[in-house]
Amino acid sequence: MALSKVVESPSAAVADIFDGASLAVGGFGLCGVPVDLIDAVVEHGATNLVVVSNNCGVDGFGLGRLLARHRVARVTGSYVGENREFVRQFLGGELEVELVPQGSLAERLRAGGCGIPAFYTPAGVGTLVAEGGLPWRYAPDGSVSVASPPREVREFGGRHYVLEHAITTDFALVRATRGDTAGNLVFDLATRNFNPLCAMAGRTAIAEVEELVPEGSLDPVSVHLPGIFVQRVVQADMTREKRIEKRTVRPASEHPGAVAEEDAT
Repeated sequence: MALSKVVESPSAAVADIFDGASLAVGGFGLCGVPVDLIDAVVEHGATNLVVVSNNCGVDGFGLGRLLARHRVARVTGSYVGENREFVRQFLGGELEVELVPQGSLAERLRAGGCGIPAFYTPAGVGTLVAEGGLPWRYAPDGSVSVASPPREVREFGGRHYVLEHAITTDFALVRATRGDTAGNLVFDLATRNFNPLCAMAGRTAIAEVEELVPEGSLDPVSVHLPGIFVQRVVQADMTREKRIEKRTVRPASEHPGAVAEEDAT
């Protein structure tokens, strides 16, 4: 039996995250966000953090809590989302942001976890992603103070590809639906989009799990991320509400099972 990787609390799990540390943080919108671990980082006090995440939470929730406290120095991600403070800090020159095509971001994380230093992709060829000049940081007067550099572009089989470098980070914070004490993790639906990749890219991966089970309880076929990639596991707080980023509903009369008022009389 493997040594248990379970840590007593989120606070204990993130206690060694230092100022200036790089963090790969899982989540897709508000789905699969490691909120307990992020809140523990907020309380821990680490600052000047370099964050890699598909998006940066929303105002007052998830990574948005770190942003609101000006504890994030740089973000690499794909989507600004519904976070007004994220936009304000970026446009105001308070935050450096590298926007990356979503598939390229996913593959950069996976490559980092697999020990692949770089790869070629057609995504971004012919755009500022390849040519350089994307604003990374604005000056207070609105001018661009830091811009992305040009990338290497090569031709293979008559098609051009841009070189993307792998991402590795000091720590990874992820959330799984189920996990065992050895760190084997299972992710449901969209929670699988970035969480496994972030865990792979982090040199120290910390997972909060909704259902924590003994080692050997998970069907090996169902495991999405083996425990070799995970160093610490903590039980998630299941009393917290799972938020919905944008609720969309339709009138009851448009529901397929609805009965028209005149038919019901």
